[in-house]
Amino acid sequence: MKKSPKKRKKIDSRQVAYARFMFIAAIIGFWFVGIGLRLVHLQVSQHDWLREKAIDQRQDTKKTKLLRGTIFDRDERPLAMSIKVATLYADPTEIDDIDHAAKLAAKALKLDARTVAKDLREAKEAKKRYVPIAKKLEADQVQAVNKALFDPETKKADEPRSPGFHWVDDQKRTYPYQALAAQVIGFSNVDDEGQAGIEQSQDELLHGAIIKKLQERDRLGRVYGETVFERERPGDVVLTLSTSIQFKTERALEAGVKAANARSGMAVVMDPKTGEILAMANYPTFDPNSIRDASPANIKNNVVQSAYSPGSVFKLITYGSGLEKNLFTPSDMIDAGNGTIEVANHTFRESHHVGTVTYAEALAVSSNVCAIKTGLRVGKEDFYSTLKKMGFGSKTGIDLPAETAGIVRRPEKWNGDSLASMSIGYEIGVTALQMTSAFATIANDGIRVQPHVIKQIRRDGDPPISPQLADNTRVVSEETARGLRQMLKQVVLTGTGKRAQLDGYNAAGKTGTAWKFNPETKRVDSSKYISSFIGMAPADDPRIVIAVVMDEPKGGARDGGMVSAPVFKNIAEQILPELGVQKNGTPAKDTTLAEIVPETPTDSAPMPSPEKETPSPADTRPRKAVPVVKKEVADDRTAKNEKKKTETSKKKT
Repeated sequence: MKKSPKKRKKIDSRQVAYARFMFIAAIIGFWFVGIGLRLVHLQVSQHDWLREKAIDQRQDTKKTKLLRGTIFDRDERPLAMSIKVATLYADPTEIDDIDHAAKLAAKALKLDARTVAKDLREAKEAKKRYVPIAKKLEADQVQAVNKALFDPETKKADEPRSPGFHWVDDQKRTYPYQALAAQVIGFSNVDDEGQAGIEQSQDELLHGAIIKKLQERDRLGRVYGETVFERERPGDVVLTLSTSIQFKTERALEAGVKAANARSGMAVVMDPKTGEILAMANYPTFDPNSIRDASPANIKNNVVQSAYSPGSVFKLITYGSGLEKNLFTPSDMIDAGNGTIEVANHTFRESHHVGTVTYAEALAVSSNVCAIKTGLRVGKEDFYSTLKKMGFGSKTGIDLPAETAGIVRRPEKWNGDSLASMSIGYEIGVTALQMTSAFATIANDGIRVQPHVIKQIRRDGDPPISPQLADNTRVVSEETARGLRQMLKQVVLTGTGKRAQLDGYNAAGKTGTAWKFNPETKRVDSSKYISSFIGMAPADDPRIVIAVVMDEPKGGARDGGMVSAPVFKNIAEQILPELGVQKNGTPAKDTTLAEIVPETPTDSAPMPSPEKETPSPADTRPRKAVPVVKKEVADDRTAKNEKKKTETSKKKT
């Protein structure tokens, strides 16, 4: 029996529906299988990647740079400090109309719109997202820029008007006392890296650490956990400088340089018992707040970085060596003869006739002949030994960058007349700090202490750290030091240093006047002087040592007693009361040698060139080479003659 058409149609529709259902089910099944396989793939093969991505969505890292450490003076006055500022930058990828944005920025910051547009366009083509527009703007400047760029409709005071401009936190180095102690403090660049002075030598300590904070957030973006990873926090540096003493020293030095019409000048004030530098000045100077306007010559700290021929001030070493060897006492007699002396075919002259005087008087009037005779008696080995013990030819170790060791040749490289030249401060290169240290050794009864400008280093939470200094060293006996101080006292009372006499204090010191060495001609230039005075006060128990050096004074009187001694007086009379040193009355003024002609440079060999240790002669006369053995014989004969003359003088007296 055949099925009816109705039943057949009903069966067909069921089959179609079933087929459709199976087809959809198959698709859904395949879809679920695909999803399952994908989930398995993600969970197994990409588990680590997904985990990191999930963590990244919950965590972010915030970087903050701490302010660079502060440099203080000994009384906690800030000499260099950092303040919070902001830098305006542009993200060119967010800017549609570059010309319009450039005009806005240029108007707000008084920049050239075309230059800004050019920079933005080039950065956009290179797909750069950070273009600094104005760096290190202070709060008032930021406010002015926001006022010019702020869009009132956005109600966001921290966002500029034009899209694509943003602020980023920054810091700026500032020097509250401007040019004060500029060469000691130094400066830092735009990246907050020290470039000179303490800023450079202590950059590792002062540099602002970058703090990384890892923050965890919940699904609403709220921070619920924070982990901090940081570099060691920046520290602060406390200097031995006194702002007050530094200011008085700089003011006196500037006045002295201008009065002498000098090219430049330098001054140092040192505590001879501790080695602390209370002031270190250079003139001309510079303002580290405006470093772009400073010349390299003014940035240089000549006190520690420049070597020069000291001239007669170096006679401290000559007479100190003789006293240490017990060759004479300050009251013994010495004959300067006719004012000339010949050593190894080189005739040394002085401008005035001294005759027979005591050793103390010979130093007071700065007799070159007497100093040379004394140096020859000492001998080159002992002379060299003393100057090395005093620290010449070696760095002092002060905590400042680029210190030079000066120039000191070994005895085997000396010429026949080298000992004579060195006895009066030629054929040697010294720094002002080395000379200050040598005088401080005598002021400290023969004990040498290391000069330093750092008093303390401090970090948050840690006790202050004092700098590690070299051990104190005895260079000469206490008797020698006291004998030298008495001789130096005579220089101020009766000799070339009379202009250094202090009101209410006894002072001791020595003048120095030398012709400058010309590196081009390899000779000394008789038209250019280095004039100095280094002294101590009070003379019997010195509290301070002050060095004043003038480079190329011009005009009338140019010797150290005329141009440098008055600056010493100016500084000492201001700072001794500040240090609590009581006056002991105005010193008596002995005029026995008052009319002595001021010292003048002698016709001597120049300071040796660093490139070529063998110096050129100062004069143009041909000179024969004299073997060292013959010179030593001559020295020995000179010593014997001096001994006979001294004994004869004693008998006469």
